[in-house]
Amino acid sequence: MIRPHLQTLGNGLRVVCVEMPHLHSAELAIYLKVGGRNDPPGREGLSHFLEHTMFRGSAQFPSSLAIESAFEVIGGAPNAATDAESTYYYSRVHPNSVKRGMEIFASMLMKPLLAGIEIEKRIVAEEAREDLNEQGEEVNPDTIVSRMLWPRHPLGMPTIGTLGSIAAIQKTDLEEHLKKYYVPSNAVLVVSGPVKFSAVLDAARDCFGEWADTAVQPVSLVTLRQFSPQIRCVQDSDSQMNLQLAFLGFARDDHRFMALRFLRRILAGGGSSRLHLRLREELGIIYSVDGAIGAYDETGCLAFDLSTAPDTLIHAVEATFEELLRISTTAVPDDELERIRNSYIFDLEFSLDSAYEMGGRYGWGELMGVVRSIEEDQAEARRITAAELRETARALFPPDNLRLVAVGPWKRGMKKKLRELVSQYQLRF
Repeated sequence: MIRPHLQTLGNGLRVVCVEMPHLHSAELAIYLKVGGRNDPPGREGLSHFLEHTMFRGSAQFPSSLAIESAFEVIGGAPNAATDAESTYYYSRVHPNSVKRGMEIFASMLMKPLLAGIEIEKRIVAEEAREDLNEQGEEVNPDTIVSRMLWPRHPLGMPTIGTLGSIAAIQKTDLEEHLKKYYVPSNAVLVVSGPVKFSAVLDAARDCFGEWADTAVQPVSLVTLRQFSPQIRCVQDSDSQMNLQLAFLGFARDDHRFMALRFLRRILAGGGSSRLHLRLREELGIIYSVDGAIGAYDETGCLAFDLSTAPDTLIHAVEATFEELLRISTTAVPDDELERIRNSYIFDLEFSLDSAYEMGGRYGWGELMGVVRSIEEDQAEARRITAAELRETARALFPPDNLRLVAVGPWKRGMKKKLRELVSQYQLRF
């Protein structure tokens, strides 16, 4: 049984250690509670841009090459990611070199040069252009749906920003953001692998003990909501229609979250899932369908993504609605529920072999205040009933929660048929 160790340093930095003596590599990560929702108006993408810039050099490692080379020496390959609510820096390292990895990350976070800003603008702009068509319109369904789910709120903006907001970022913006959010009480340092907590804690004190702390201002919560289904159609020259059906969901700490995980797996969790069987195996109109959960402090969503030919778009939406109505009105059969339950429980057990997954579970979980052990999740999964799943589906899939986006080569009459399908779904739900 794996149990994380936790201690908070005098400056507020939480240090988590997950001892996994059976492994041969360690995972080192630093999570910060800052992401797209913390970006100021007109500077959307600032959190993501700052993450990029941190790799441009620090006082002790004056270039990106110096940082990369320093990690390579200890078996690492540093990386980072930014989402709506968090930024994290991570690398696999040799267990004997954990402290050295901390030294490199500490230099990056505490003494960055914030250099190469104009070069980085060009790089990030190229990344942002991947979500635009030839006319400069957004064609990424995730971005379009987010704007519909959380209108006029930072959660609805693309984490990467827009071409205009990226171009507007200045060094003073980066310095201010760093000062506001890159502070120890807003961070969690986690090491997982064949390490000892005492050694990890001593190294953390040496490397991060001088990190100065300040209070972090709370973020603005989502308050605006539209109580009707929303449809958005975007013309694009692609050969397929890229479709996303998203439903406004639950906050991260909602008591129905385990049921939500089960619903995602039942509907779009792999080769035996209902939408896969219906849309691919029976109808042959898609290659794959994916389901993804978004969960934040006060809100969330469940989204389904698929691509299909323009001629089969209406059929795909109609079949998807049928499956959503079925799971909202009819109990999941015992054999299907047990299959999903066992799959989820075993996946949790398999994660015990991954230092990366254990670091995320207990590091990110500590940052967000949702730490749960493998055993706690497995116990809750064993208690889930078909009645709970149906009740959760009834709360999640009402038409008012629907945000539907289709991007691709529209044909005459398709938008009208989509609206008719949504109206029929409203009447039948």
